[in-house]
Amino acid sequence: MKIPSFGGSKQKQPKSSESVLKSSEGQKSALRFSAKSKIPNKPFSHWHPGLRQLVNWTVTVGSVLLCLMLLPTRLPGMELLEIGPNWLLIWVVTWSVKRTVFVGALAGIVLGLLQDSMTSPNPTHAVSLAIVGILTSLLQKQRFMEEDFISIALIAFGMAFLAETIFGLQLTLMSDAYGGHSLRKVADIWTYYQRVALASAILSSLWAPVVYYPLNLWWQRMKLLEQS
Repeated sequence: MKIPSFGGSKQKQPKSSESVLKSSEGQKSALRFSAKSKIPNKPFSHWHPGLRQLVNWTVTVGSVLLCLMLLPTRLPGMELLEIGPNWLLIWVVTWSVKRTVFVGALAGIVLGLLQDSMTSPNPTHAVSLAIVGILTSLLQKQRFMEEDFISIALIAFGMAFLAETIFGLQLTLMSDAYGGHSLRKVADIWTYYQRVALASAILSSLWAPVVYYPLNLWWQRMKLLEQS
C-alpha cells in the first residue's frame, strides 16, 4: 500500500550566484582549451623560406662544429693505432657528393683552414681537403658511384688514404725546403704515414655513413621544400 506524503513535492533550490559563476568560468575555460587543441601546429613546409634557410644553415654549420669537436676525441671504437677518423674529411665527402666541383673545393678549403686552426698551419690541411672535395664531386658527376652507404664508405676510404698521402708529401717537401733531409728521414716519414693513412682510411670508411645518412636526409628534404 502506497503511503502518501503529506509534505508535498520538494521544490528545487535556486542555484547561488557563486555556483553560477564557477560553472560559467569552467565552461569558458573548457571552450578555450578545445579551441587551442583544434589549432594545428604549423608544419615545417609552411614556414617562411628565409626562416627555413636559416634553420638549414644552422644545421649545416652545427654539423661542421660537431665534426671539429670530434676530431681530437678518442672514444671506444674510434681509435686504431692511436689514429681516429678524419671527421672533417667525412663531412667534405658528404657535402661534395651531390654538389659542383667548385662548391666541393670551397668546402674543403674552409674545413682545412679550420683544422689548421686546431693543429698546425704548416703543412696546411686545406690542400688535401680541397682535392678531396674536387674528386668526390667529379666521381658523382660522372656517375662512377651509386649513392648508398657502401659507395660512401668506399669513397671515404679512398679519399682518406689520398689525403694522408698528400699530407705526407707536403711534410717531405717542407723538410727539403728547410735545409734538406736524408733518405732515412724520408723513409721514416713515409713508413709512418703509410700506417696513418691505412688506419685513418679504415676508420673514416666505417664512420662515414653515420655522418652521411642524417645530413643527406636533411639536405634532400630541404631541396624538396625549395622546389615545391
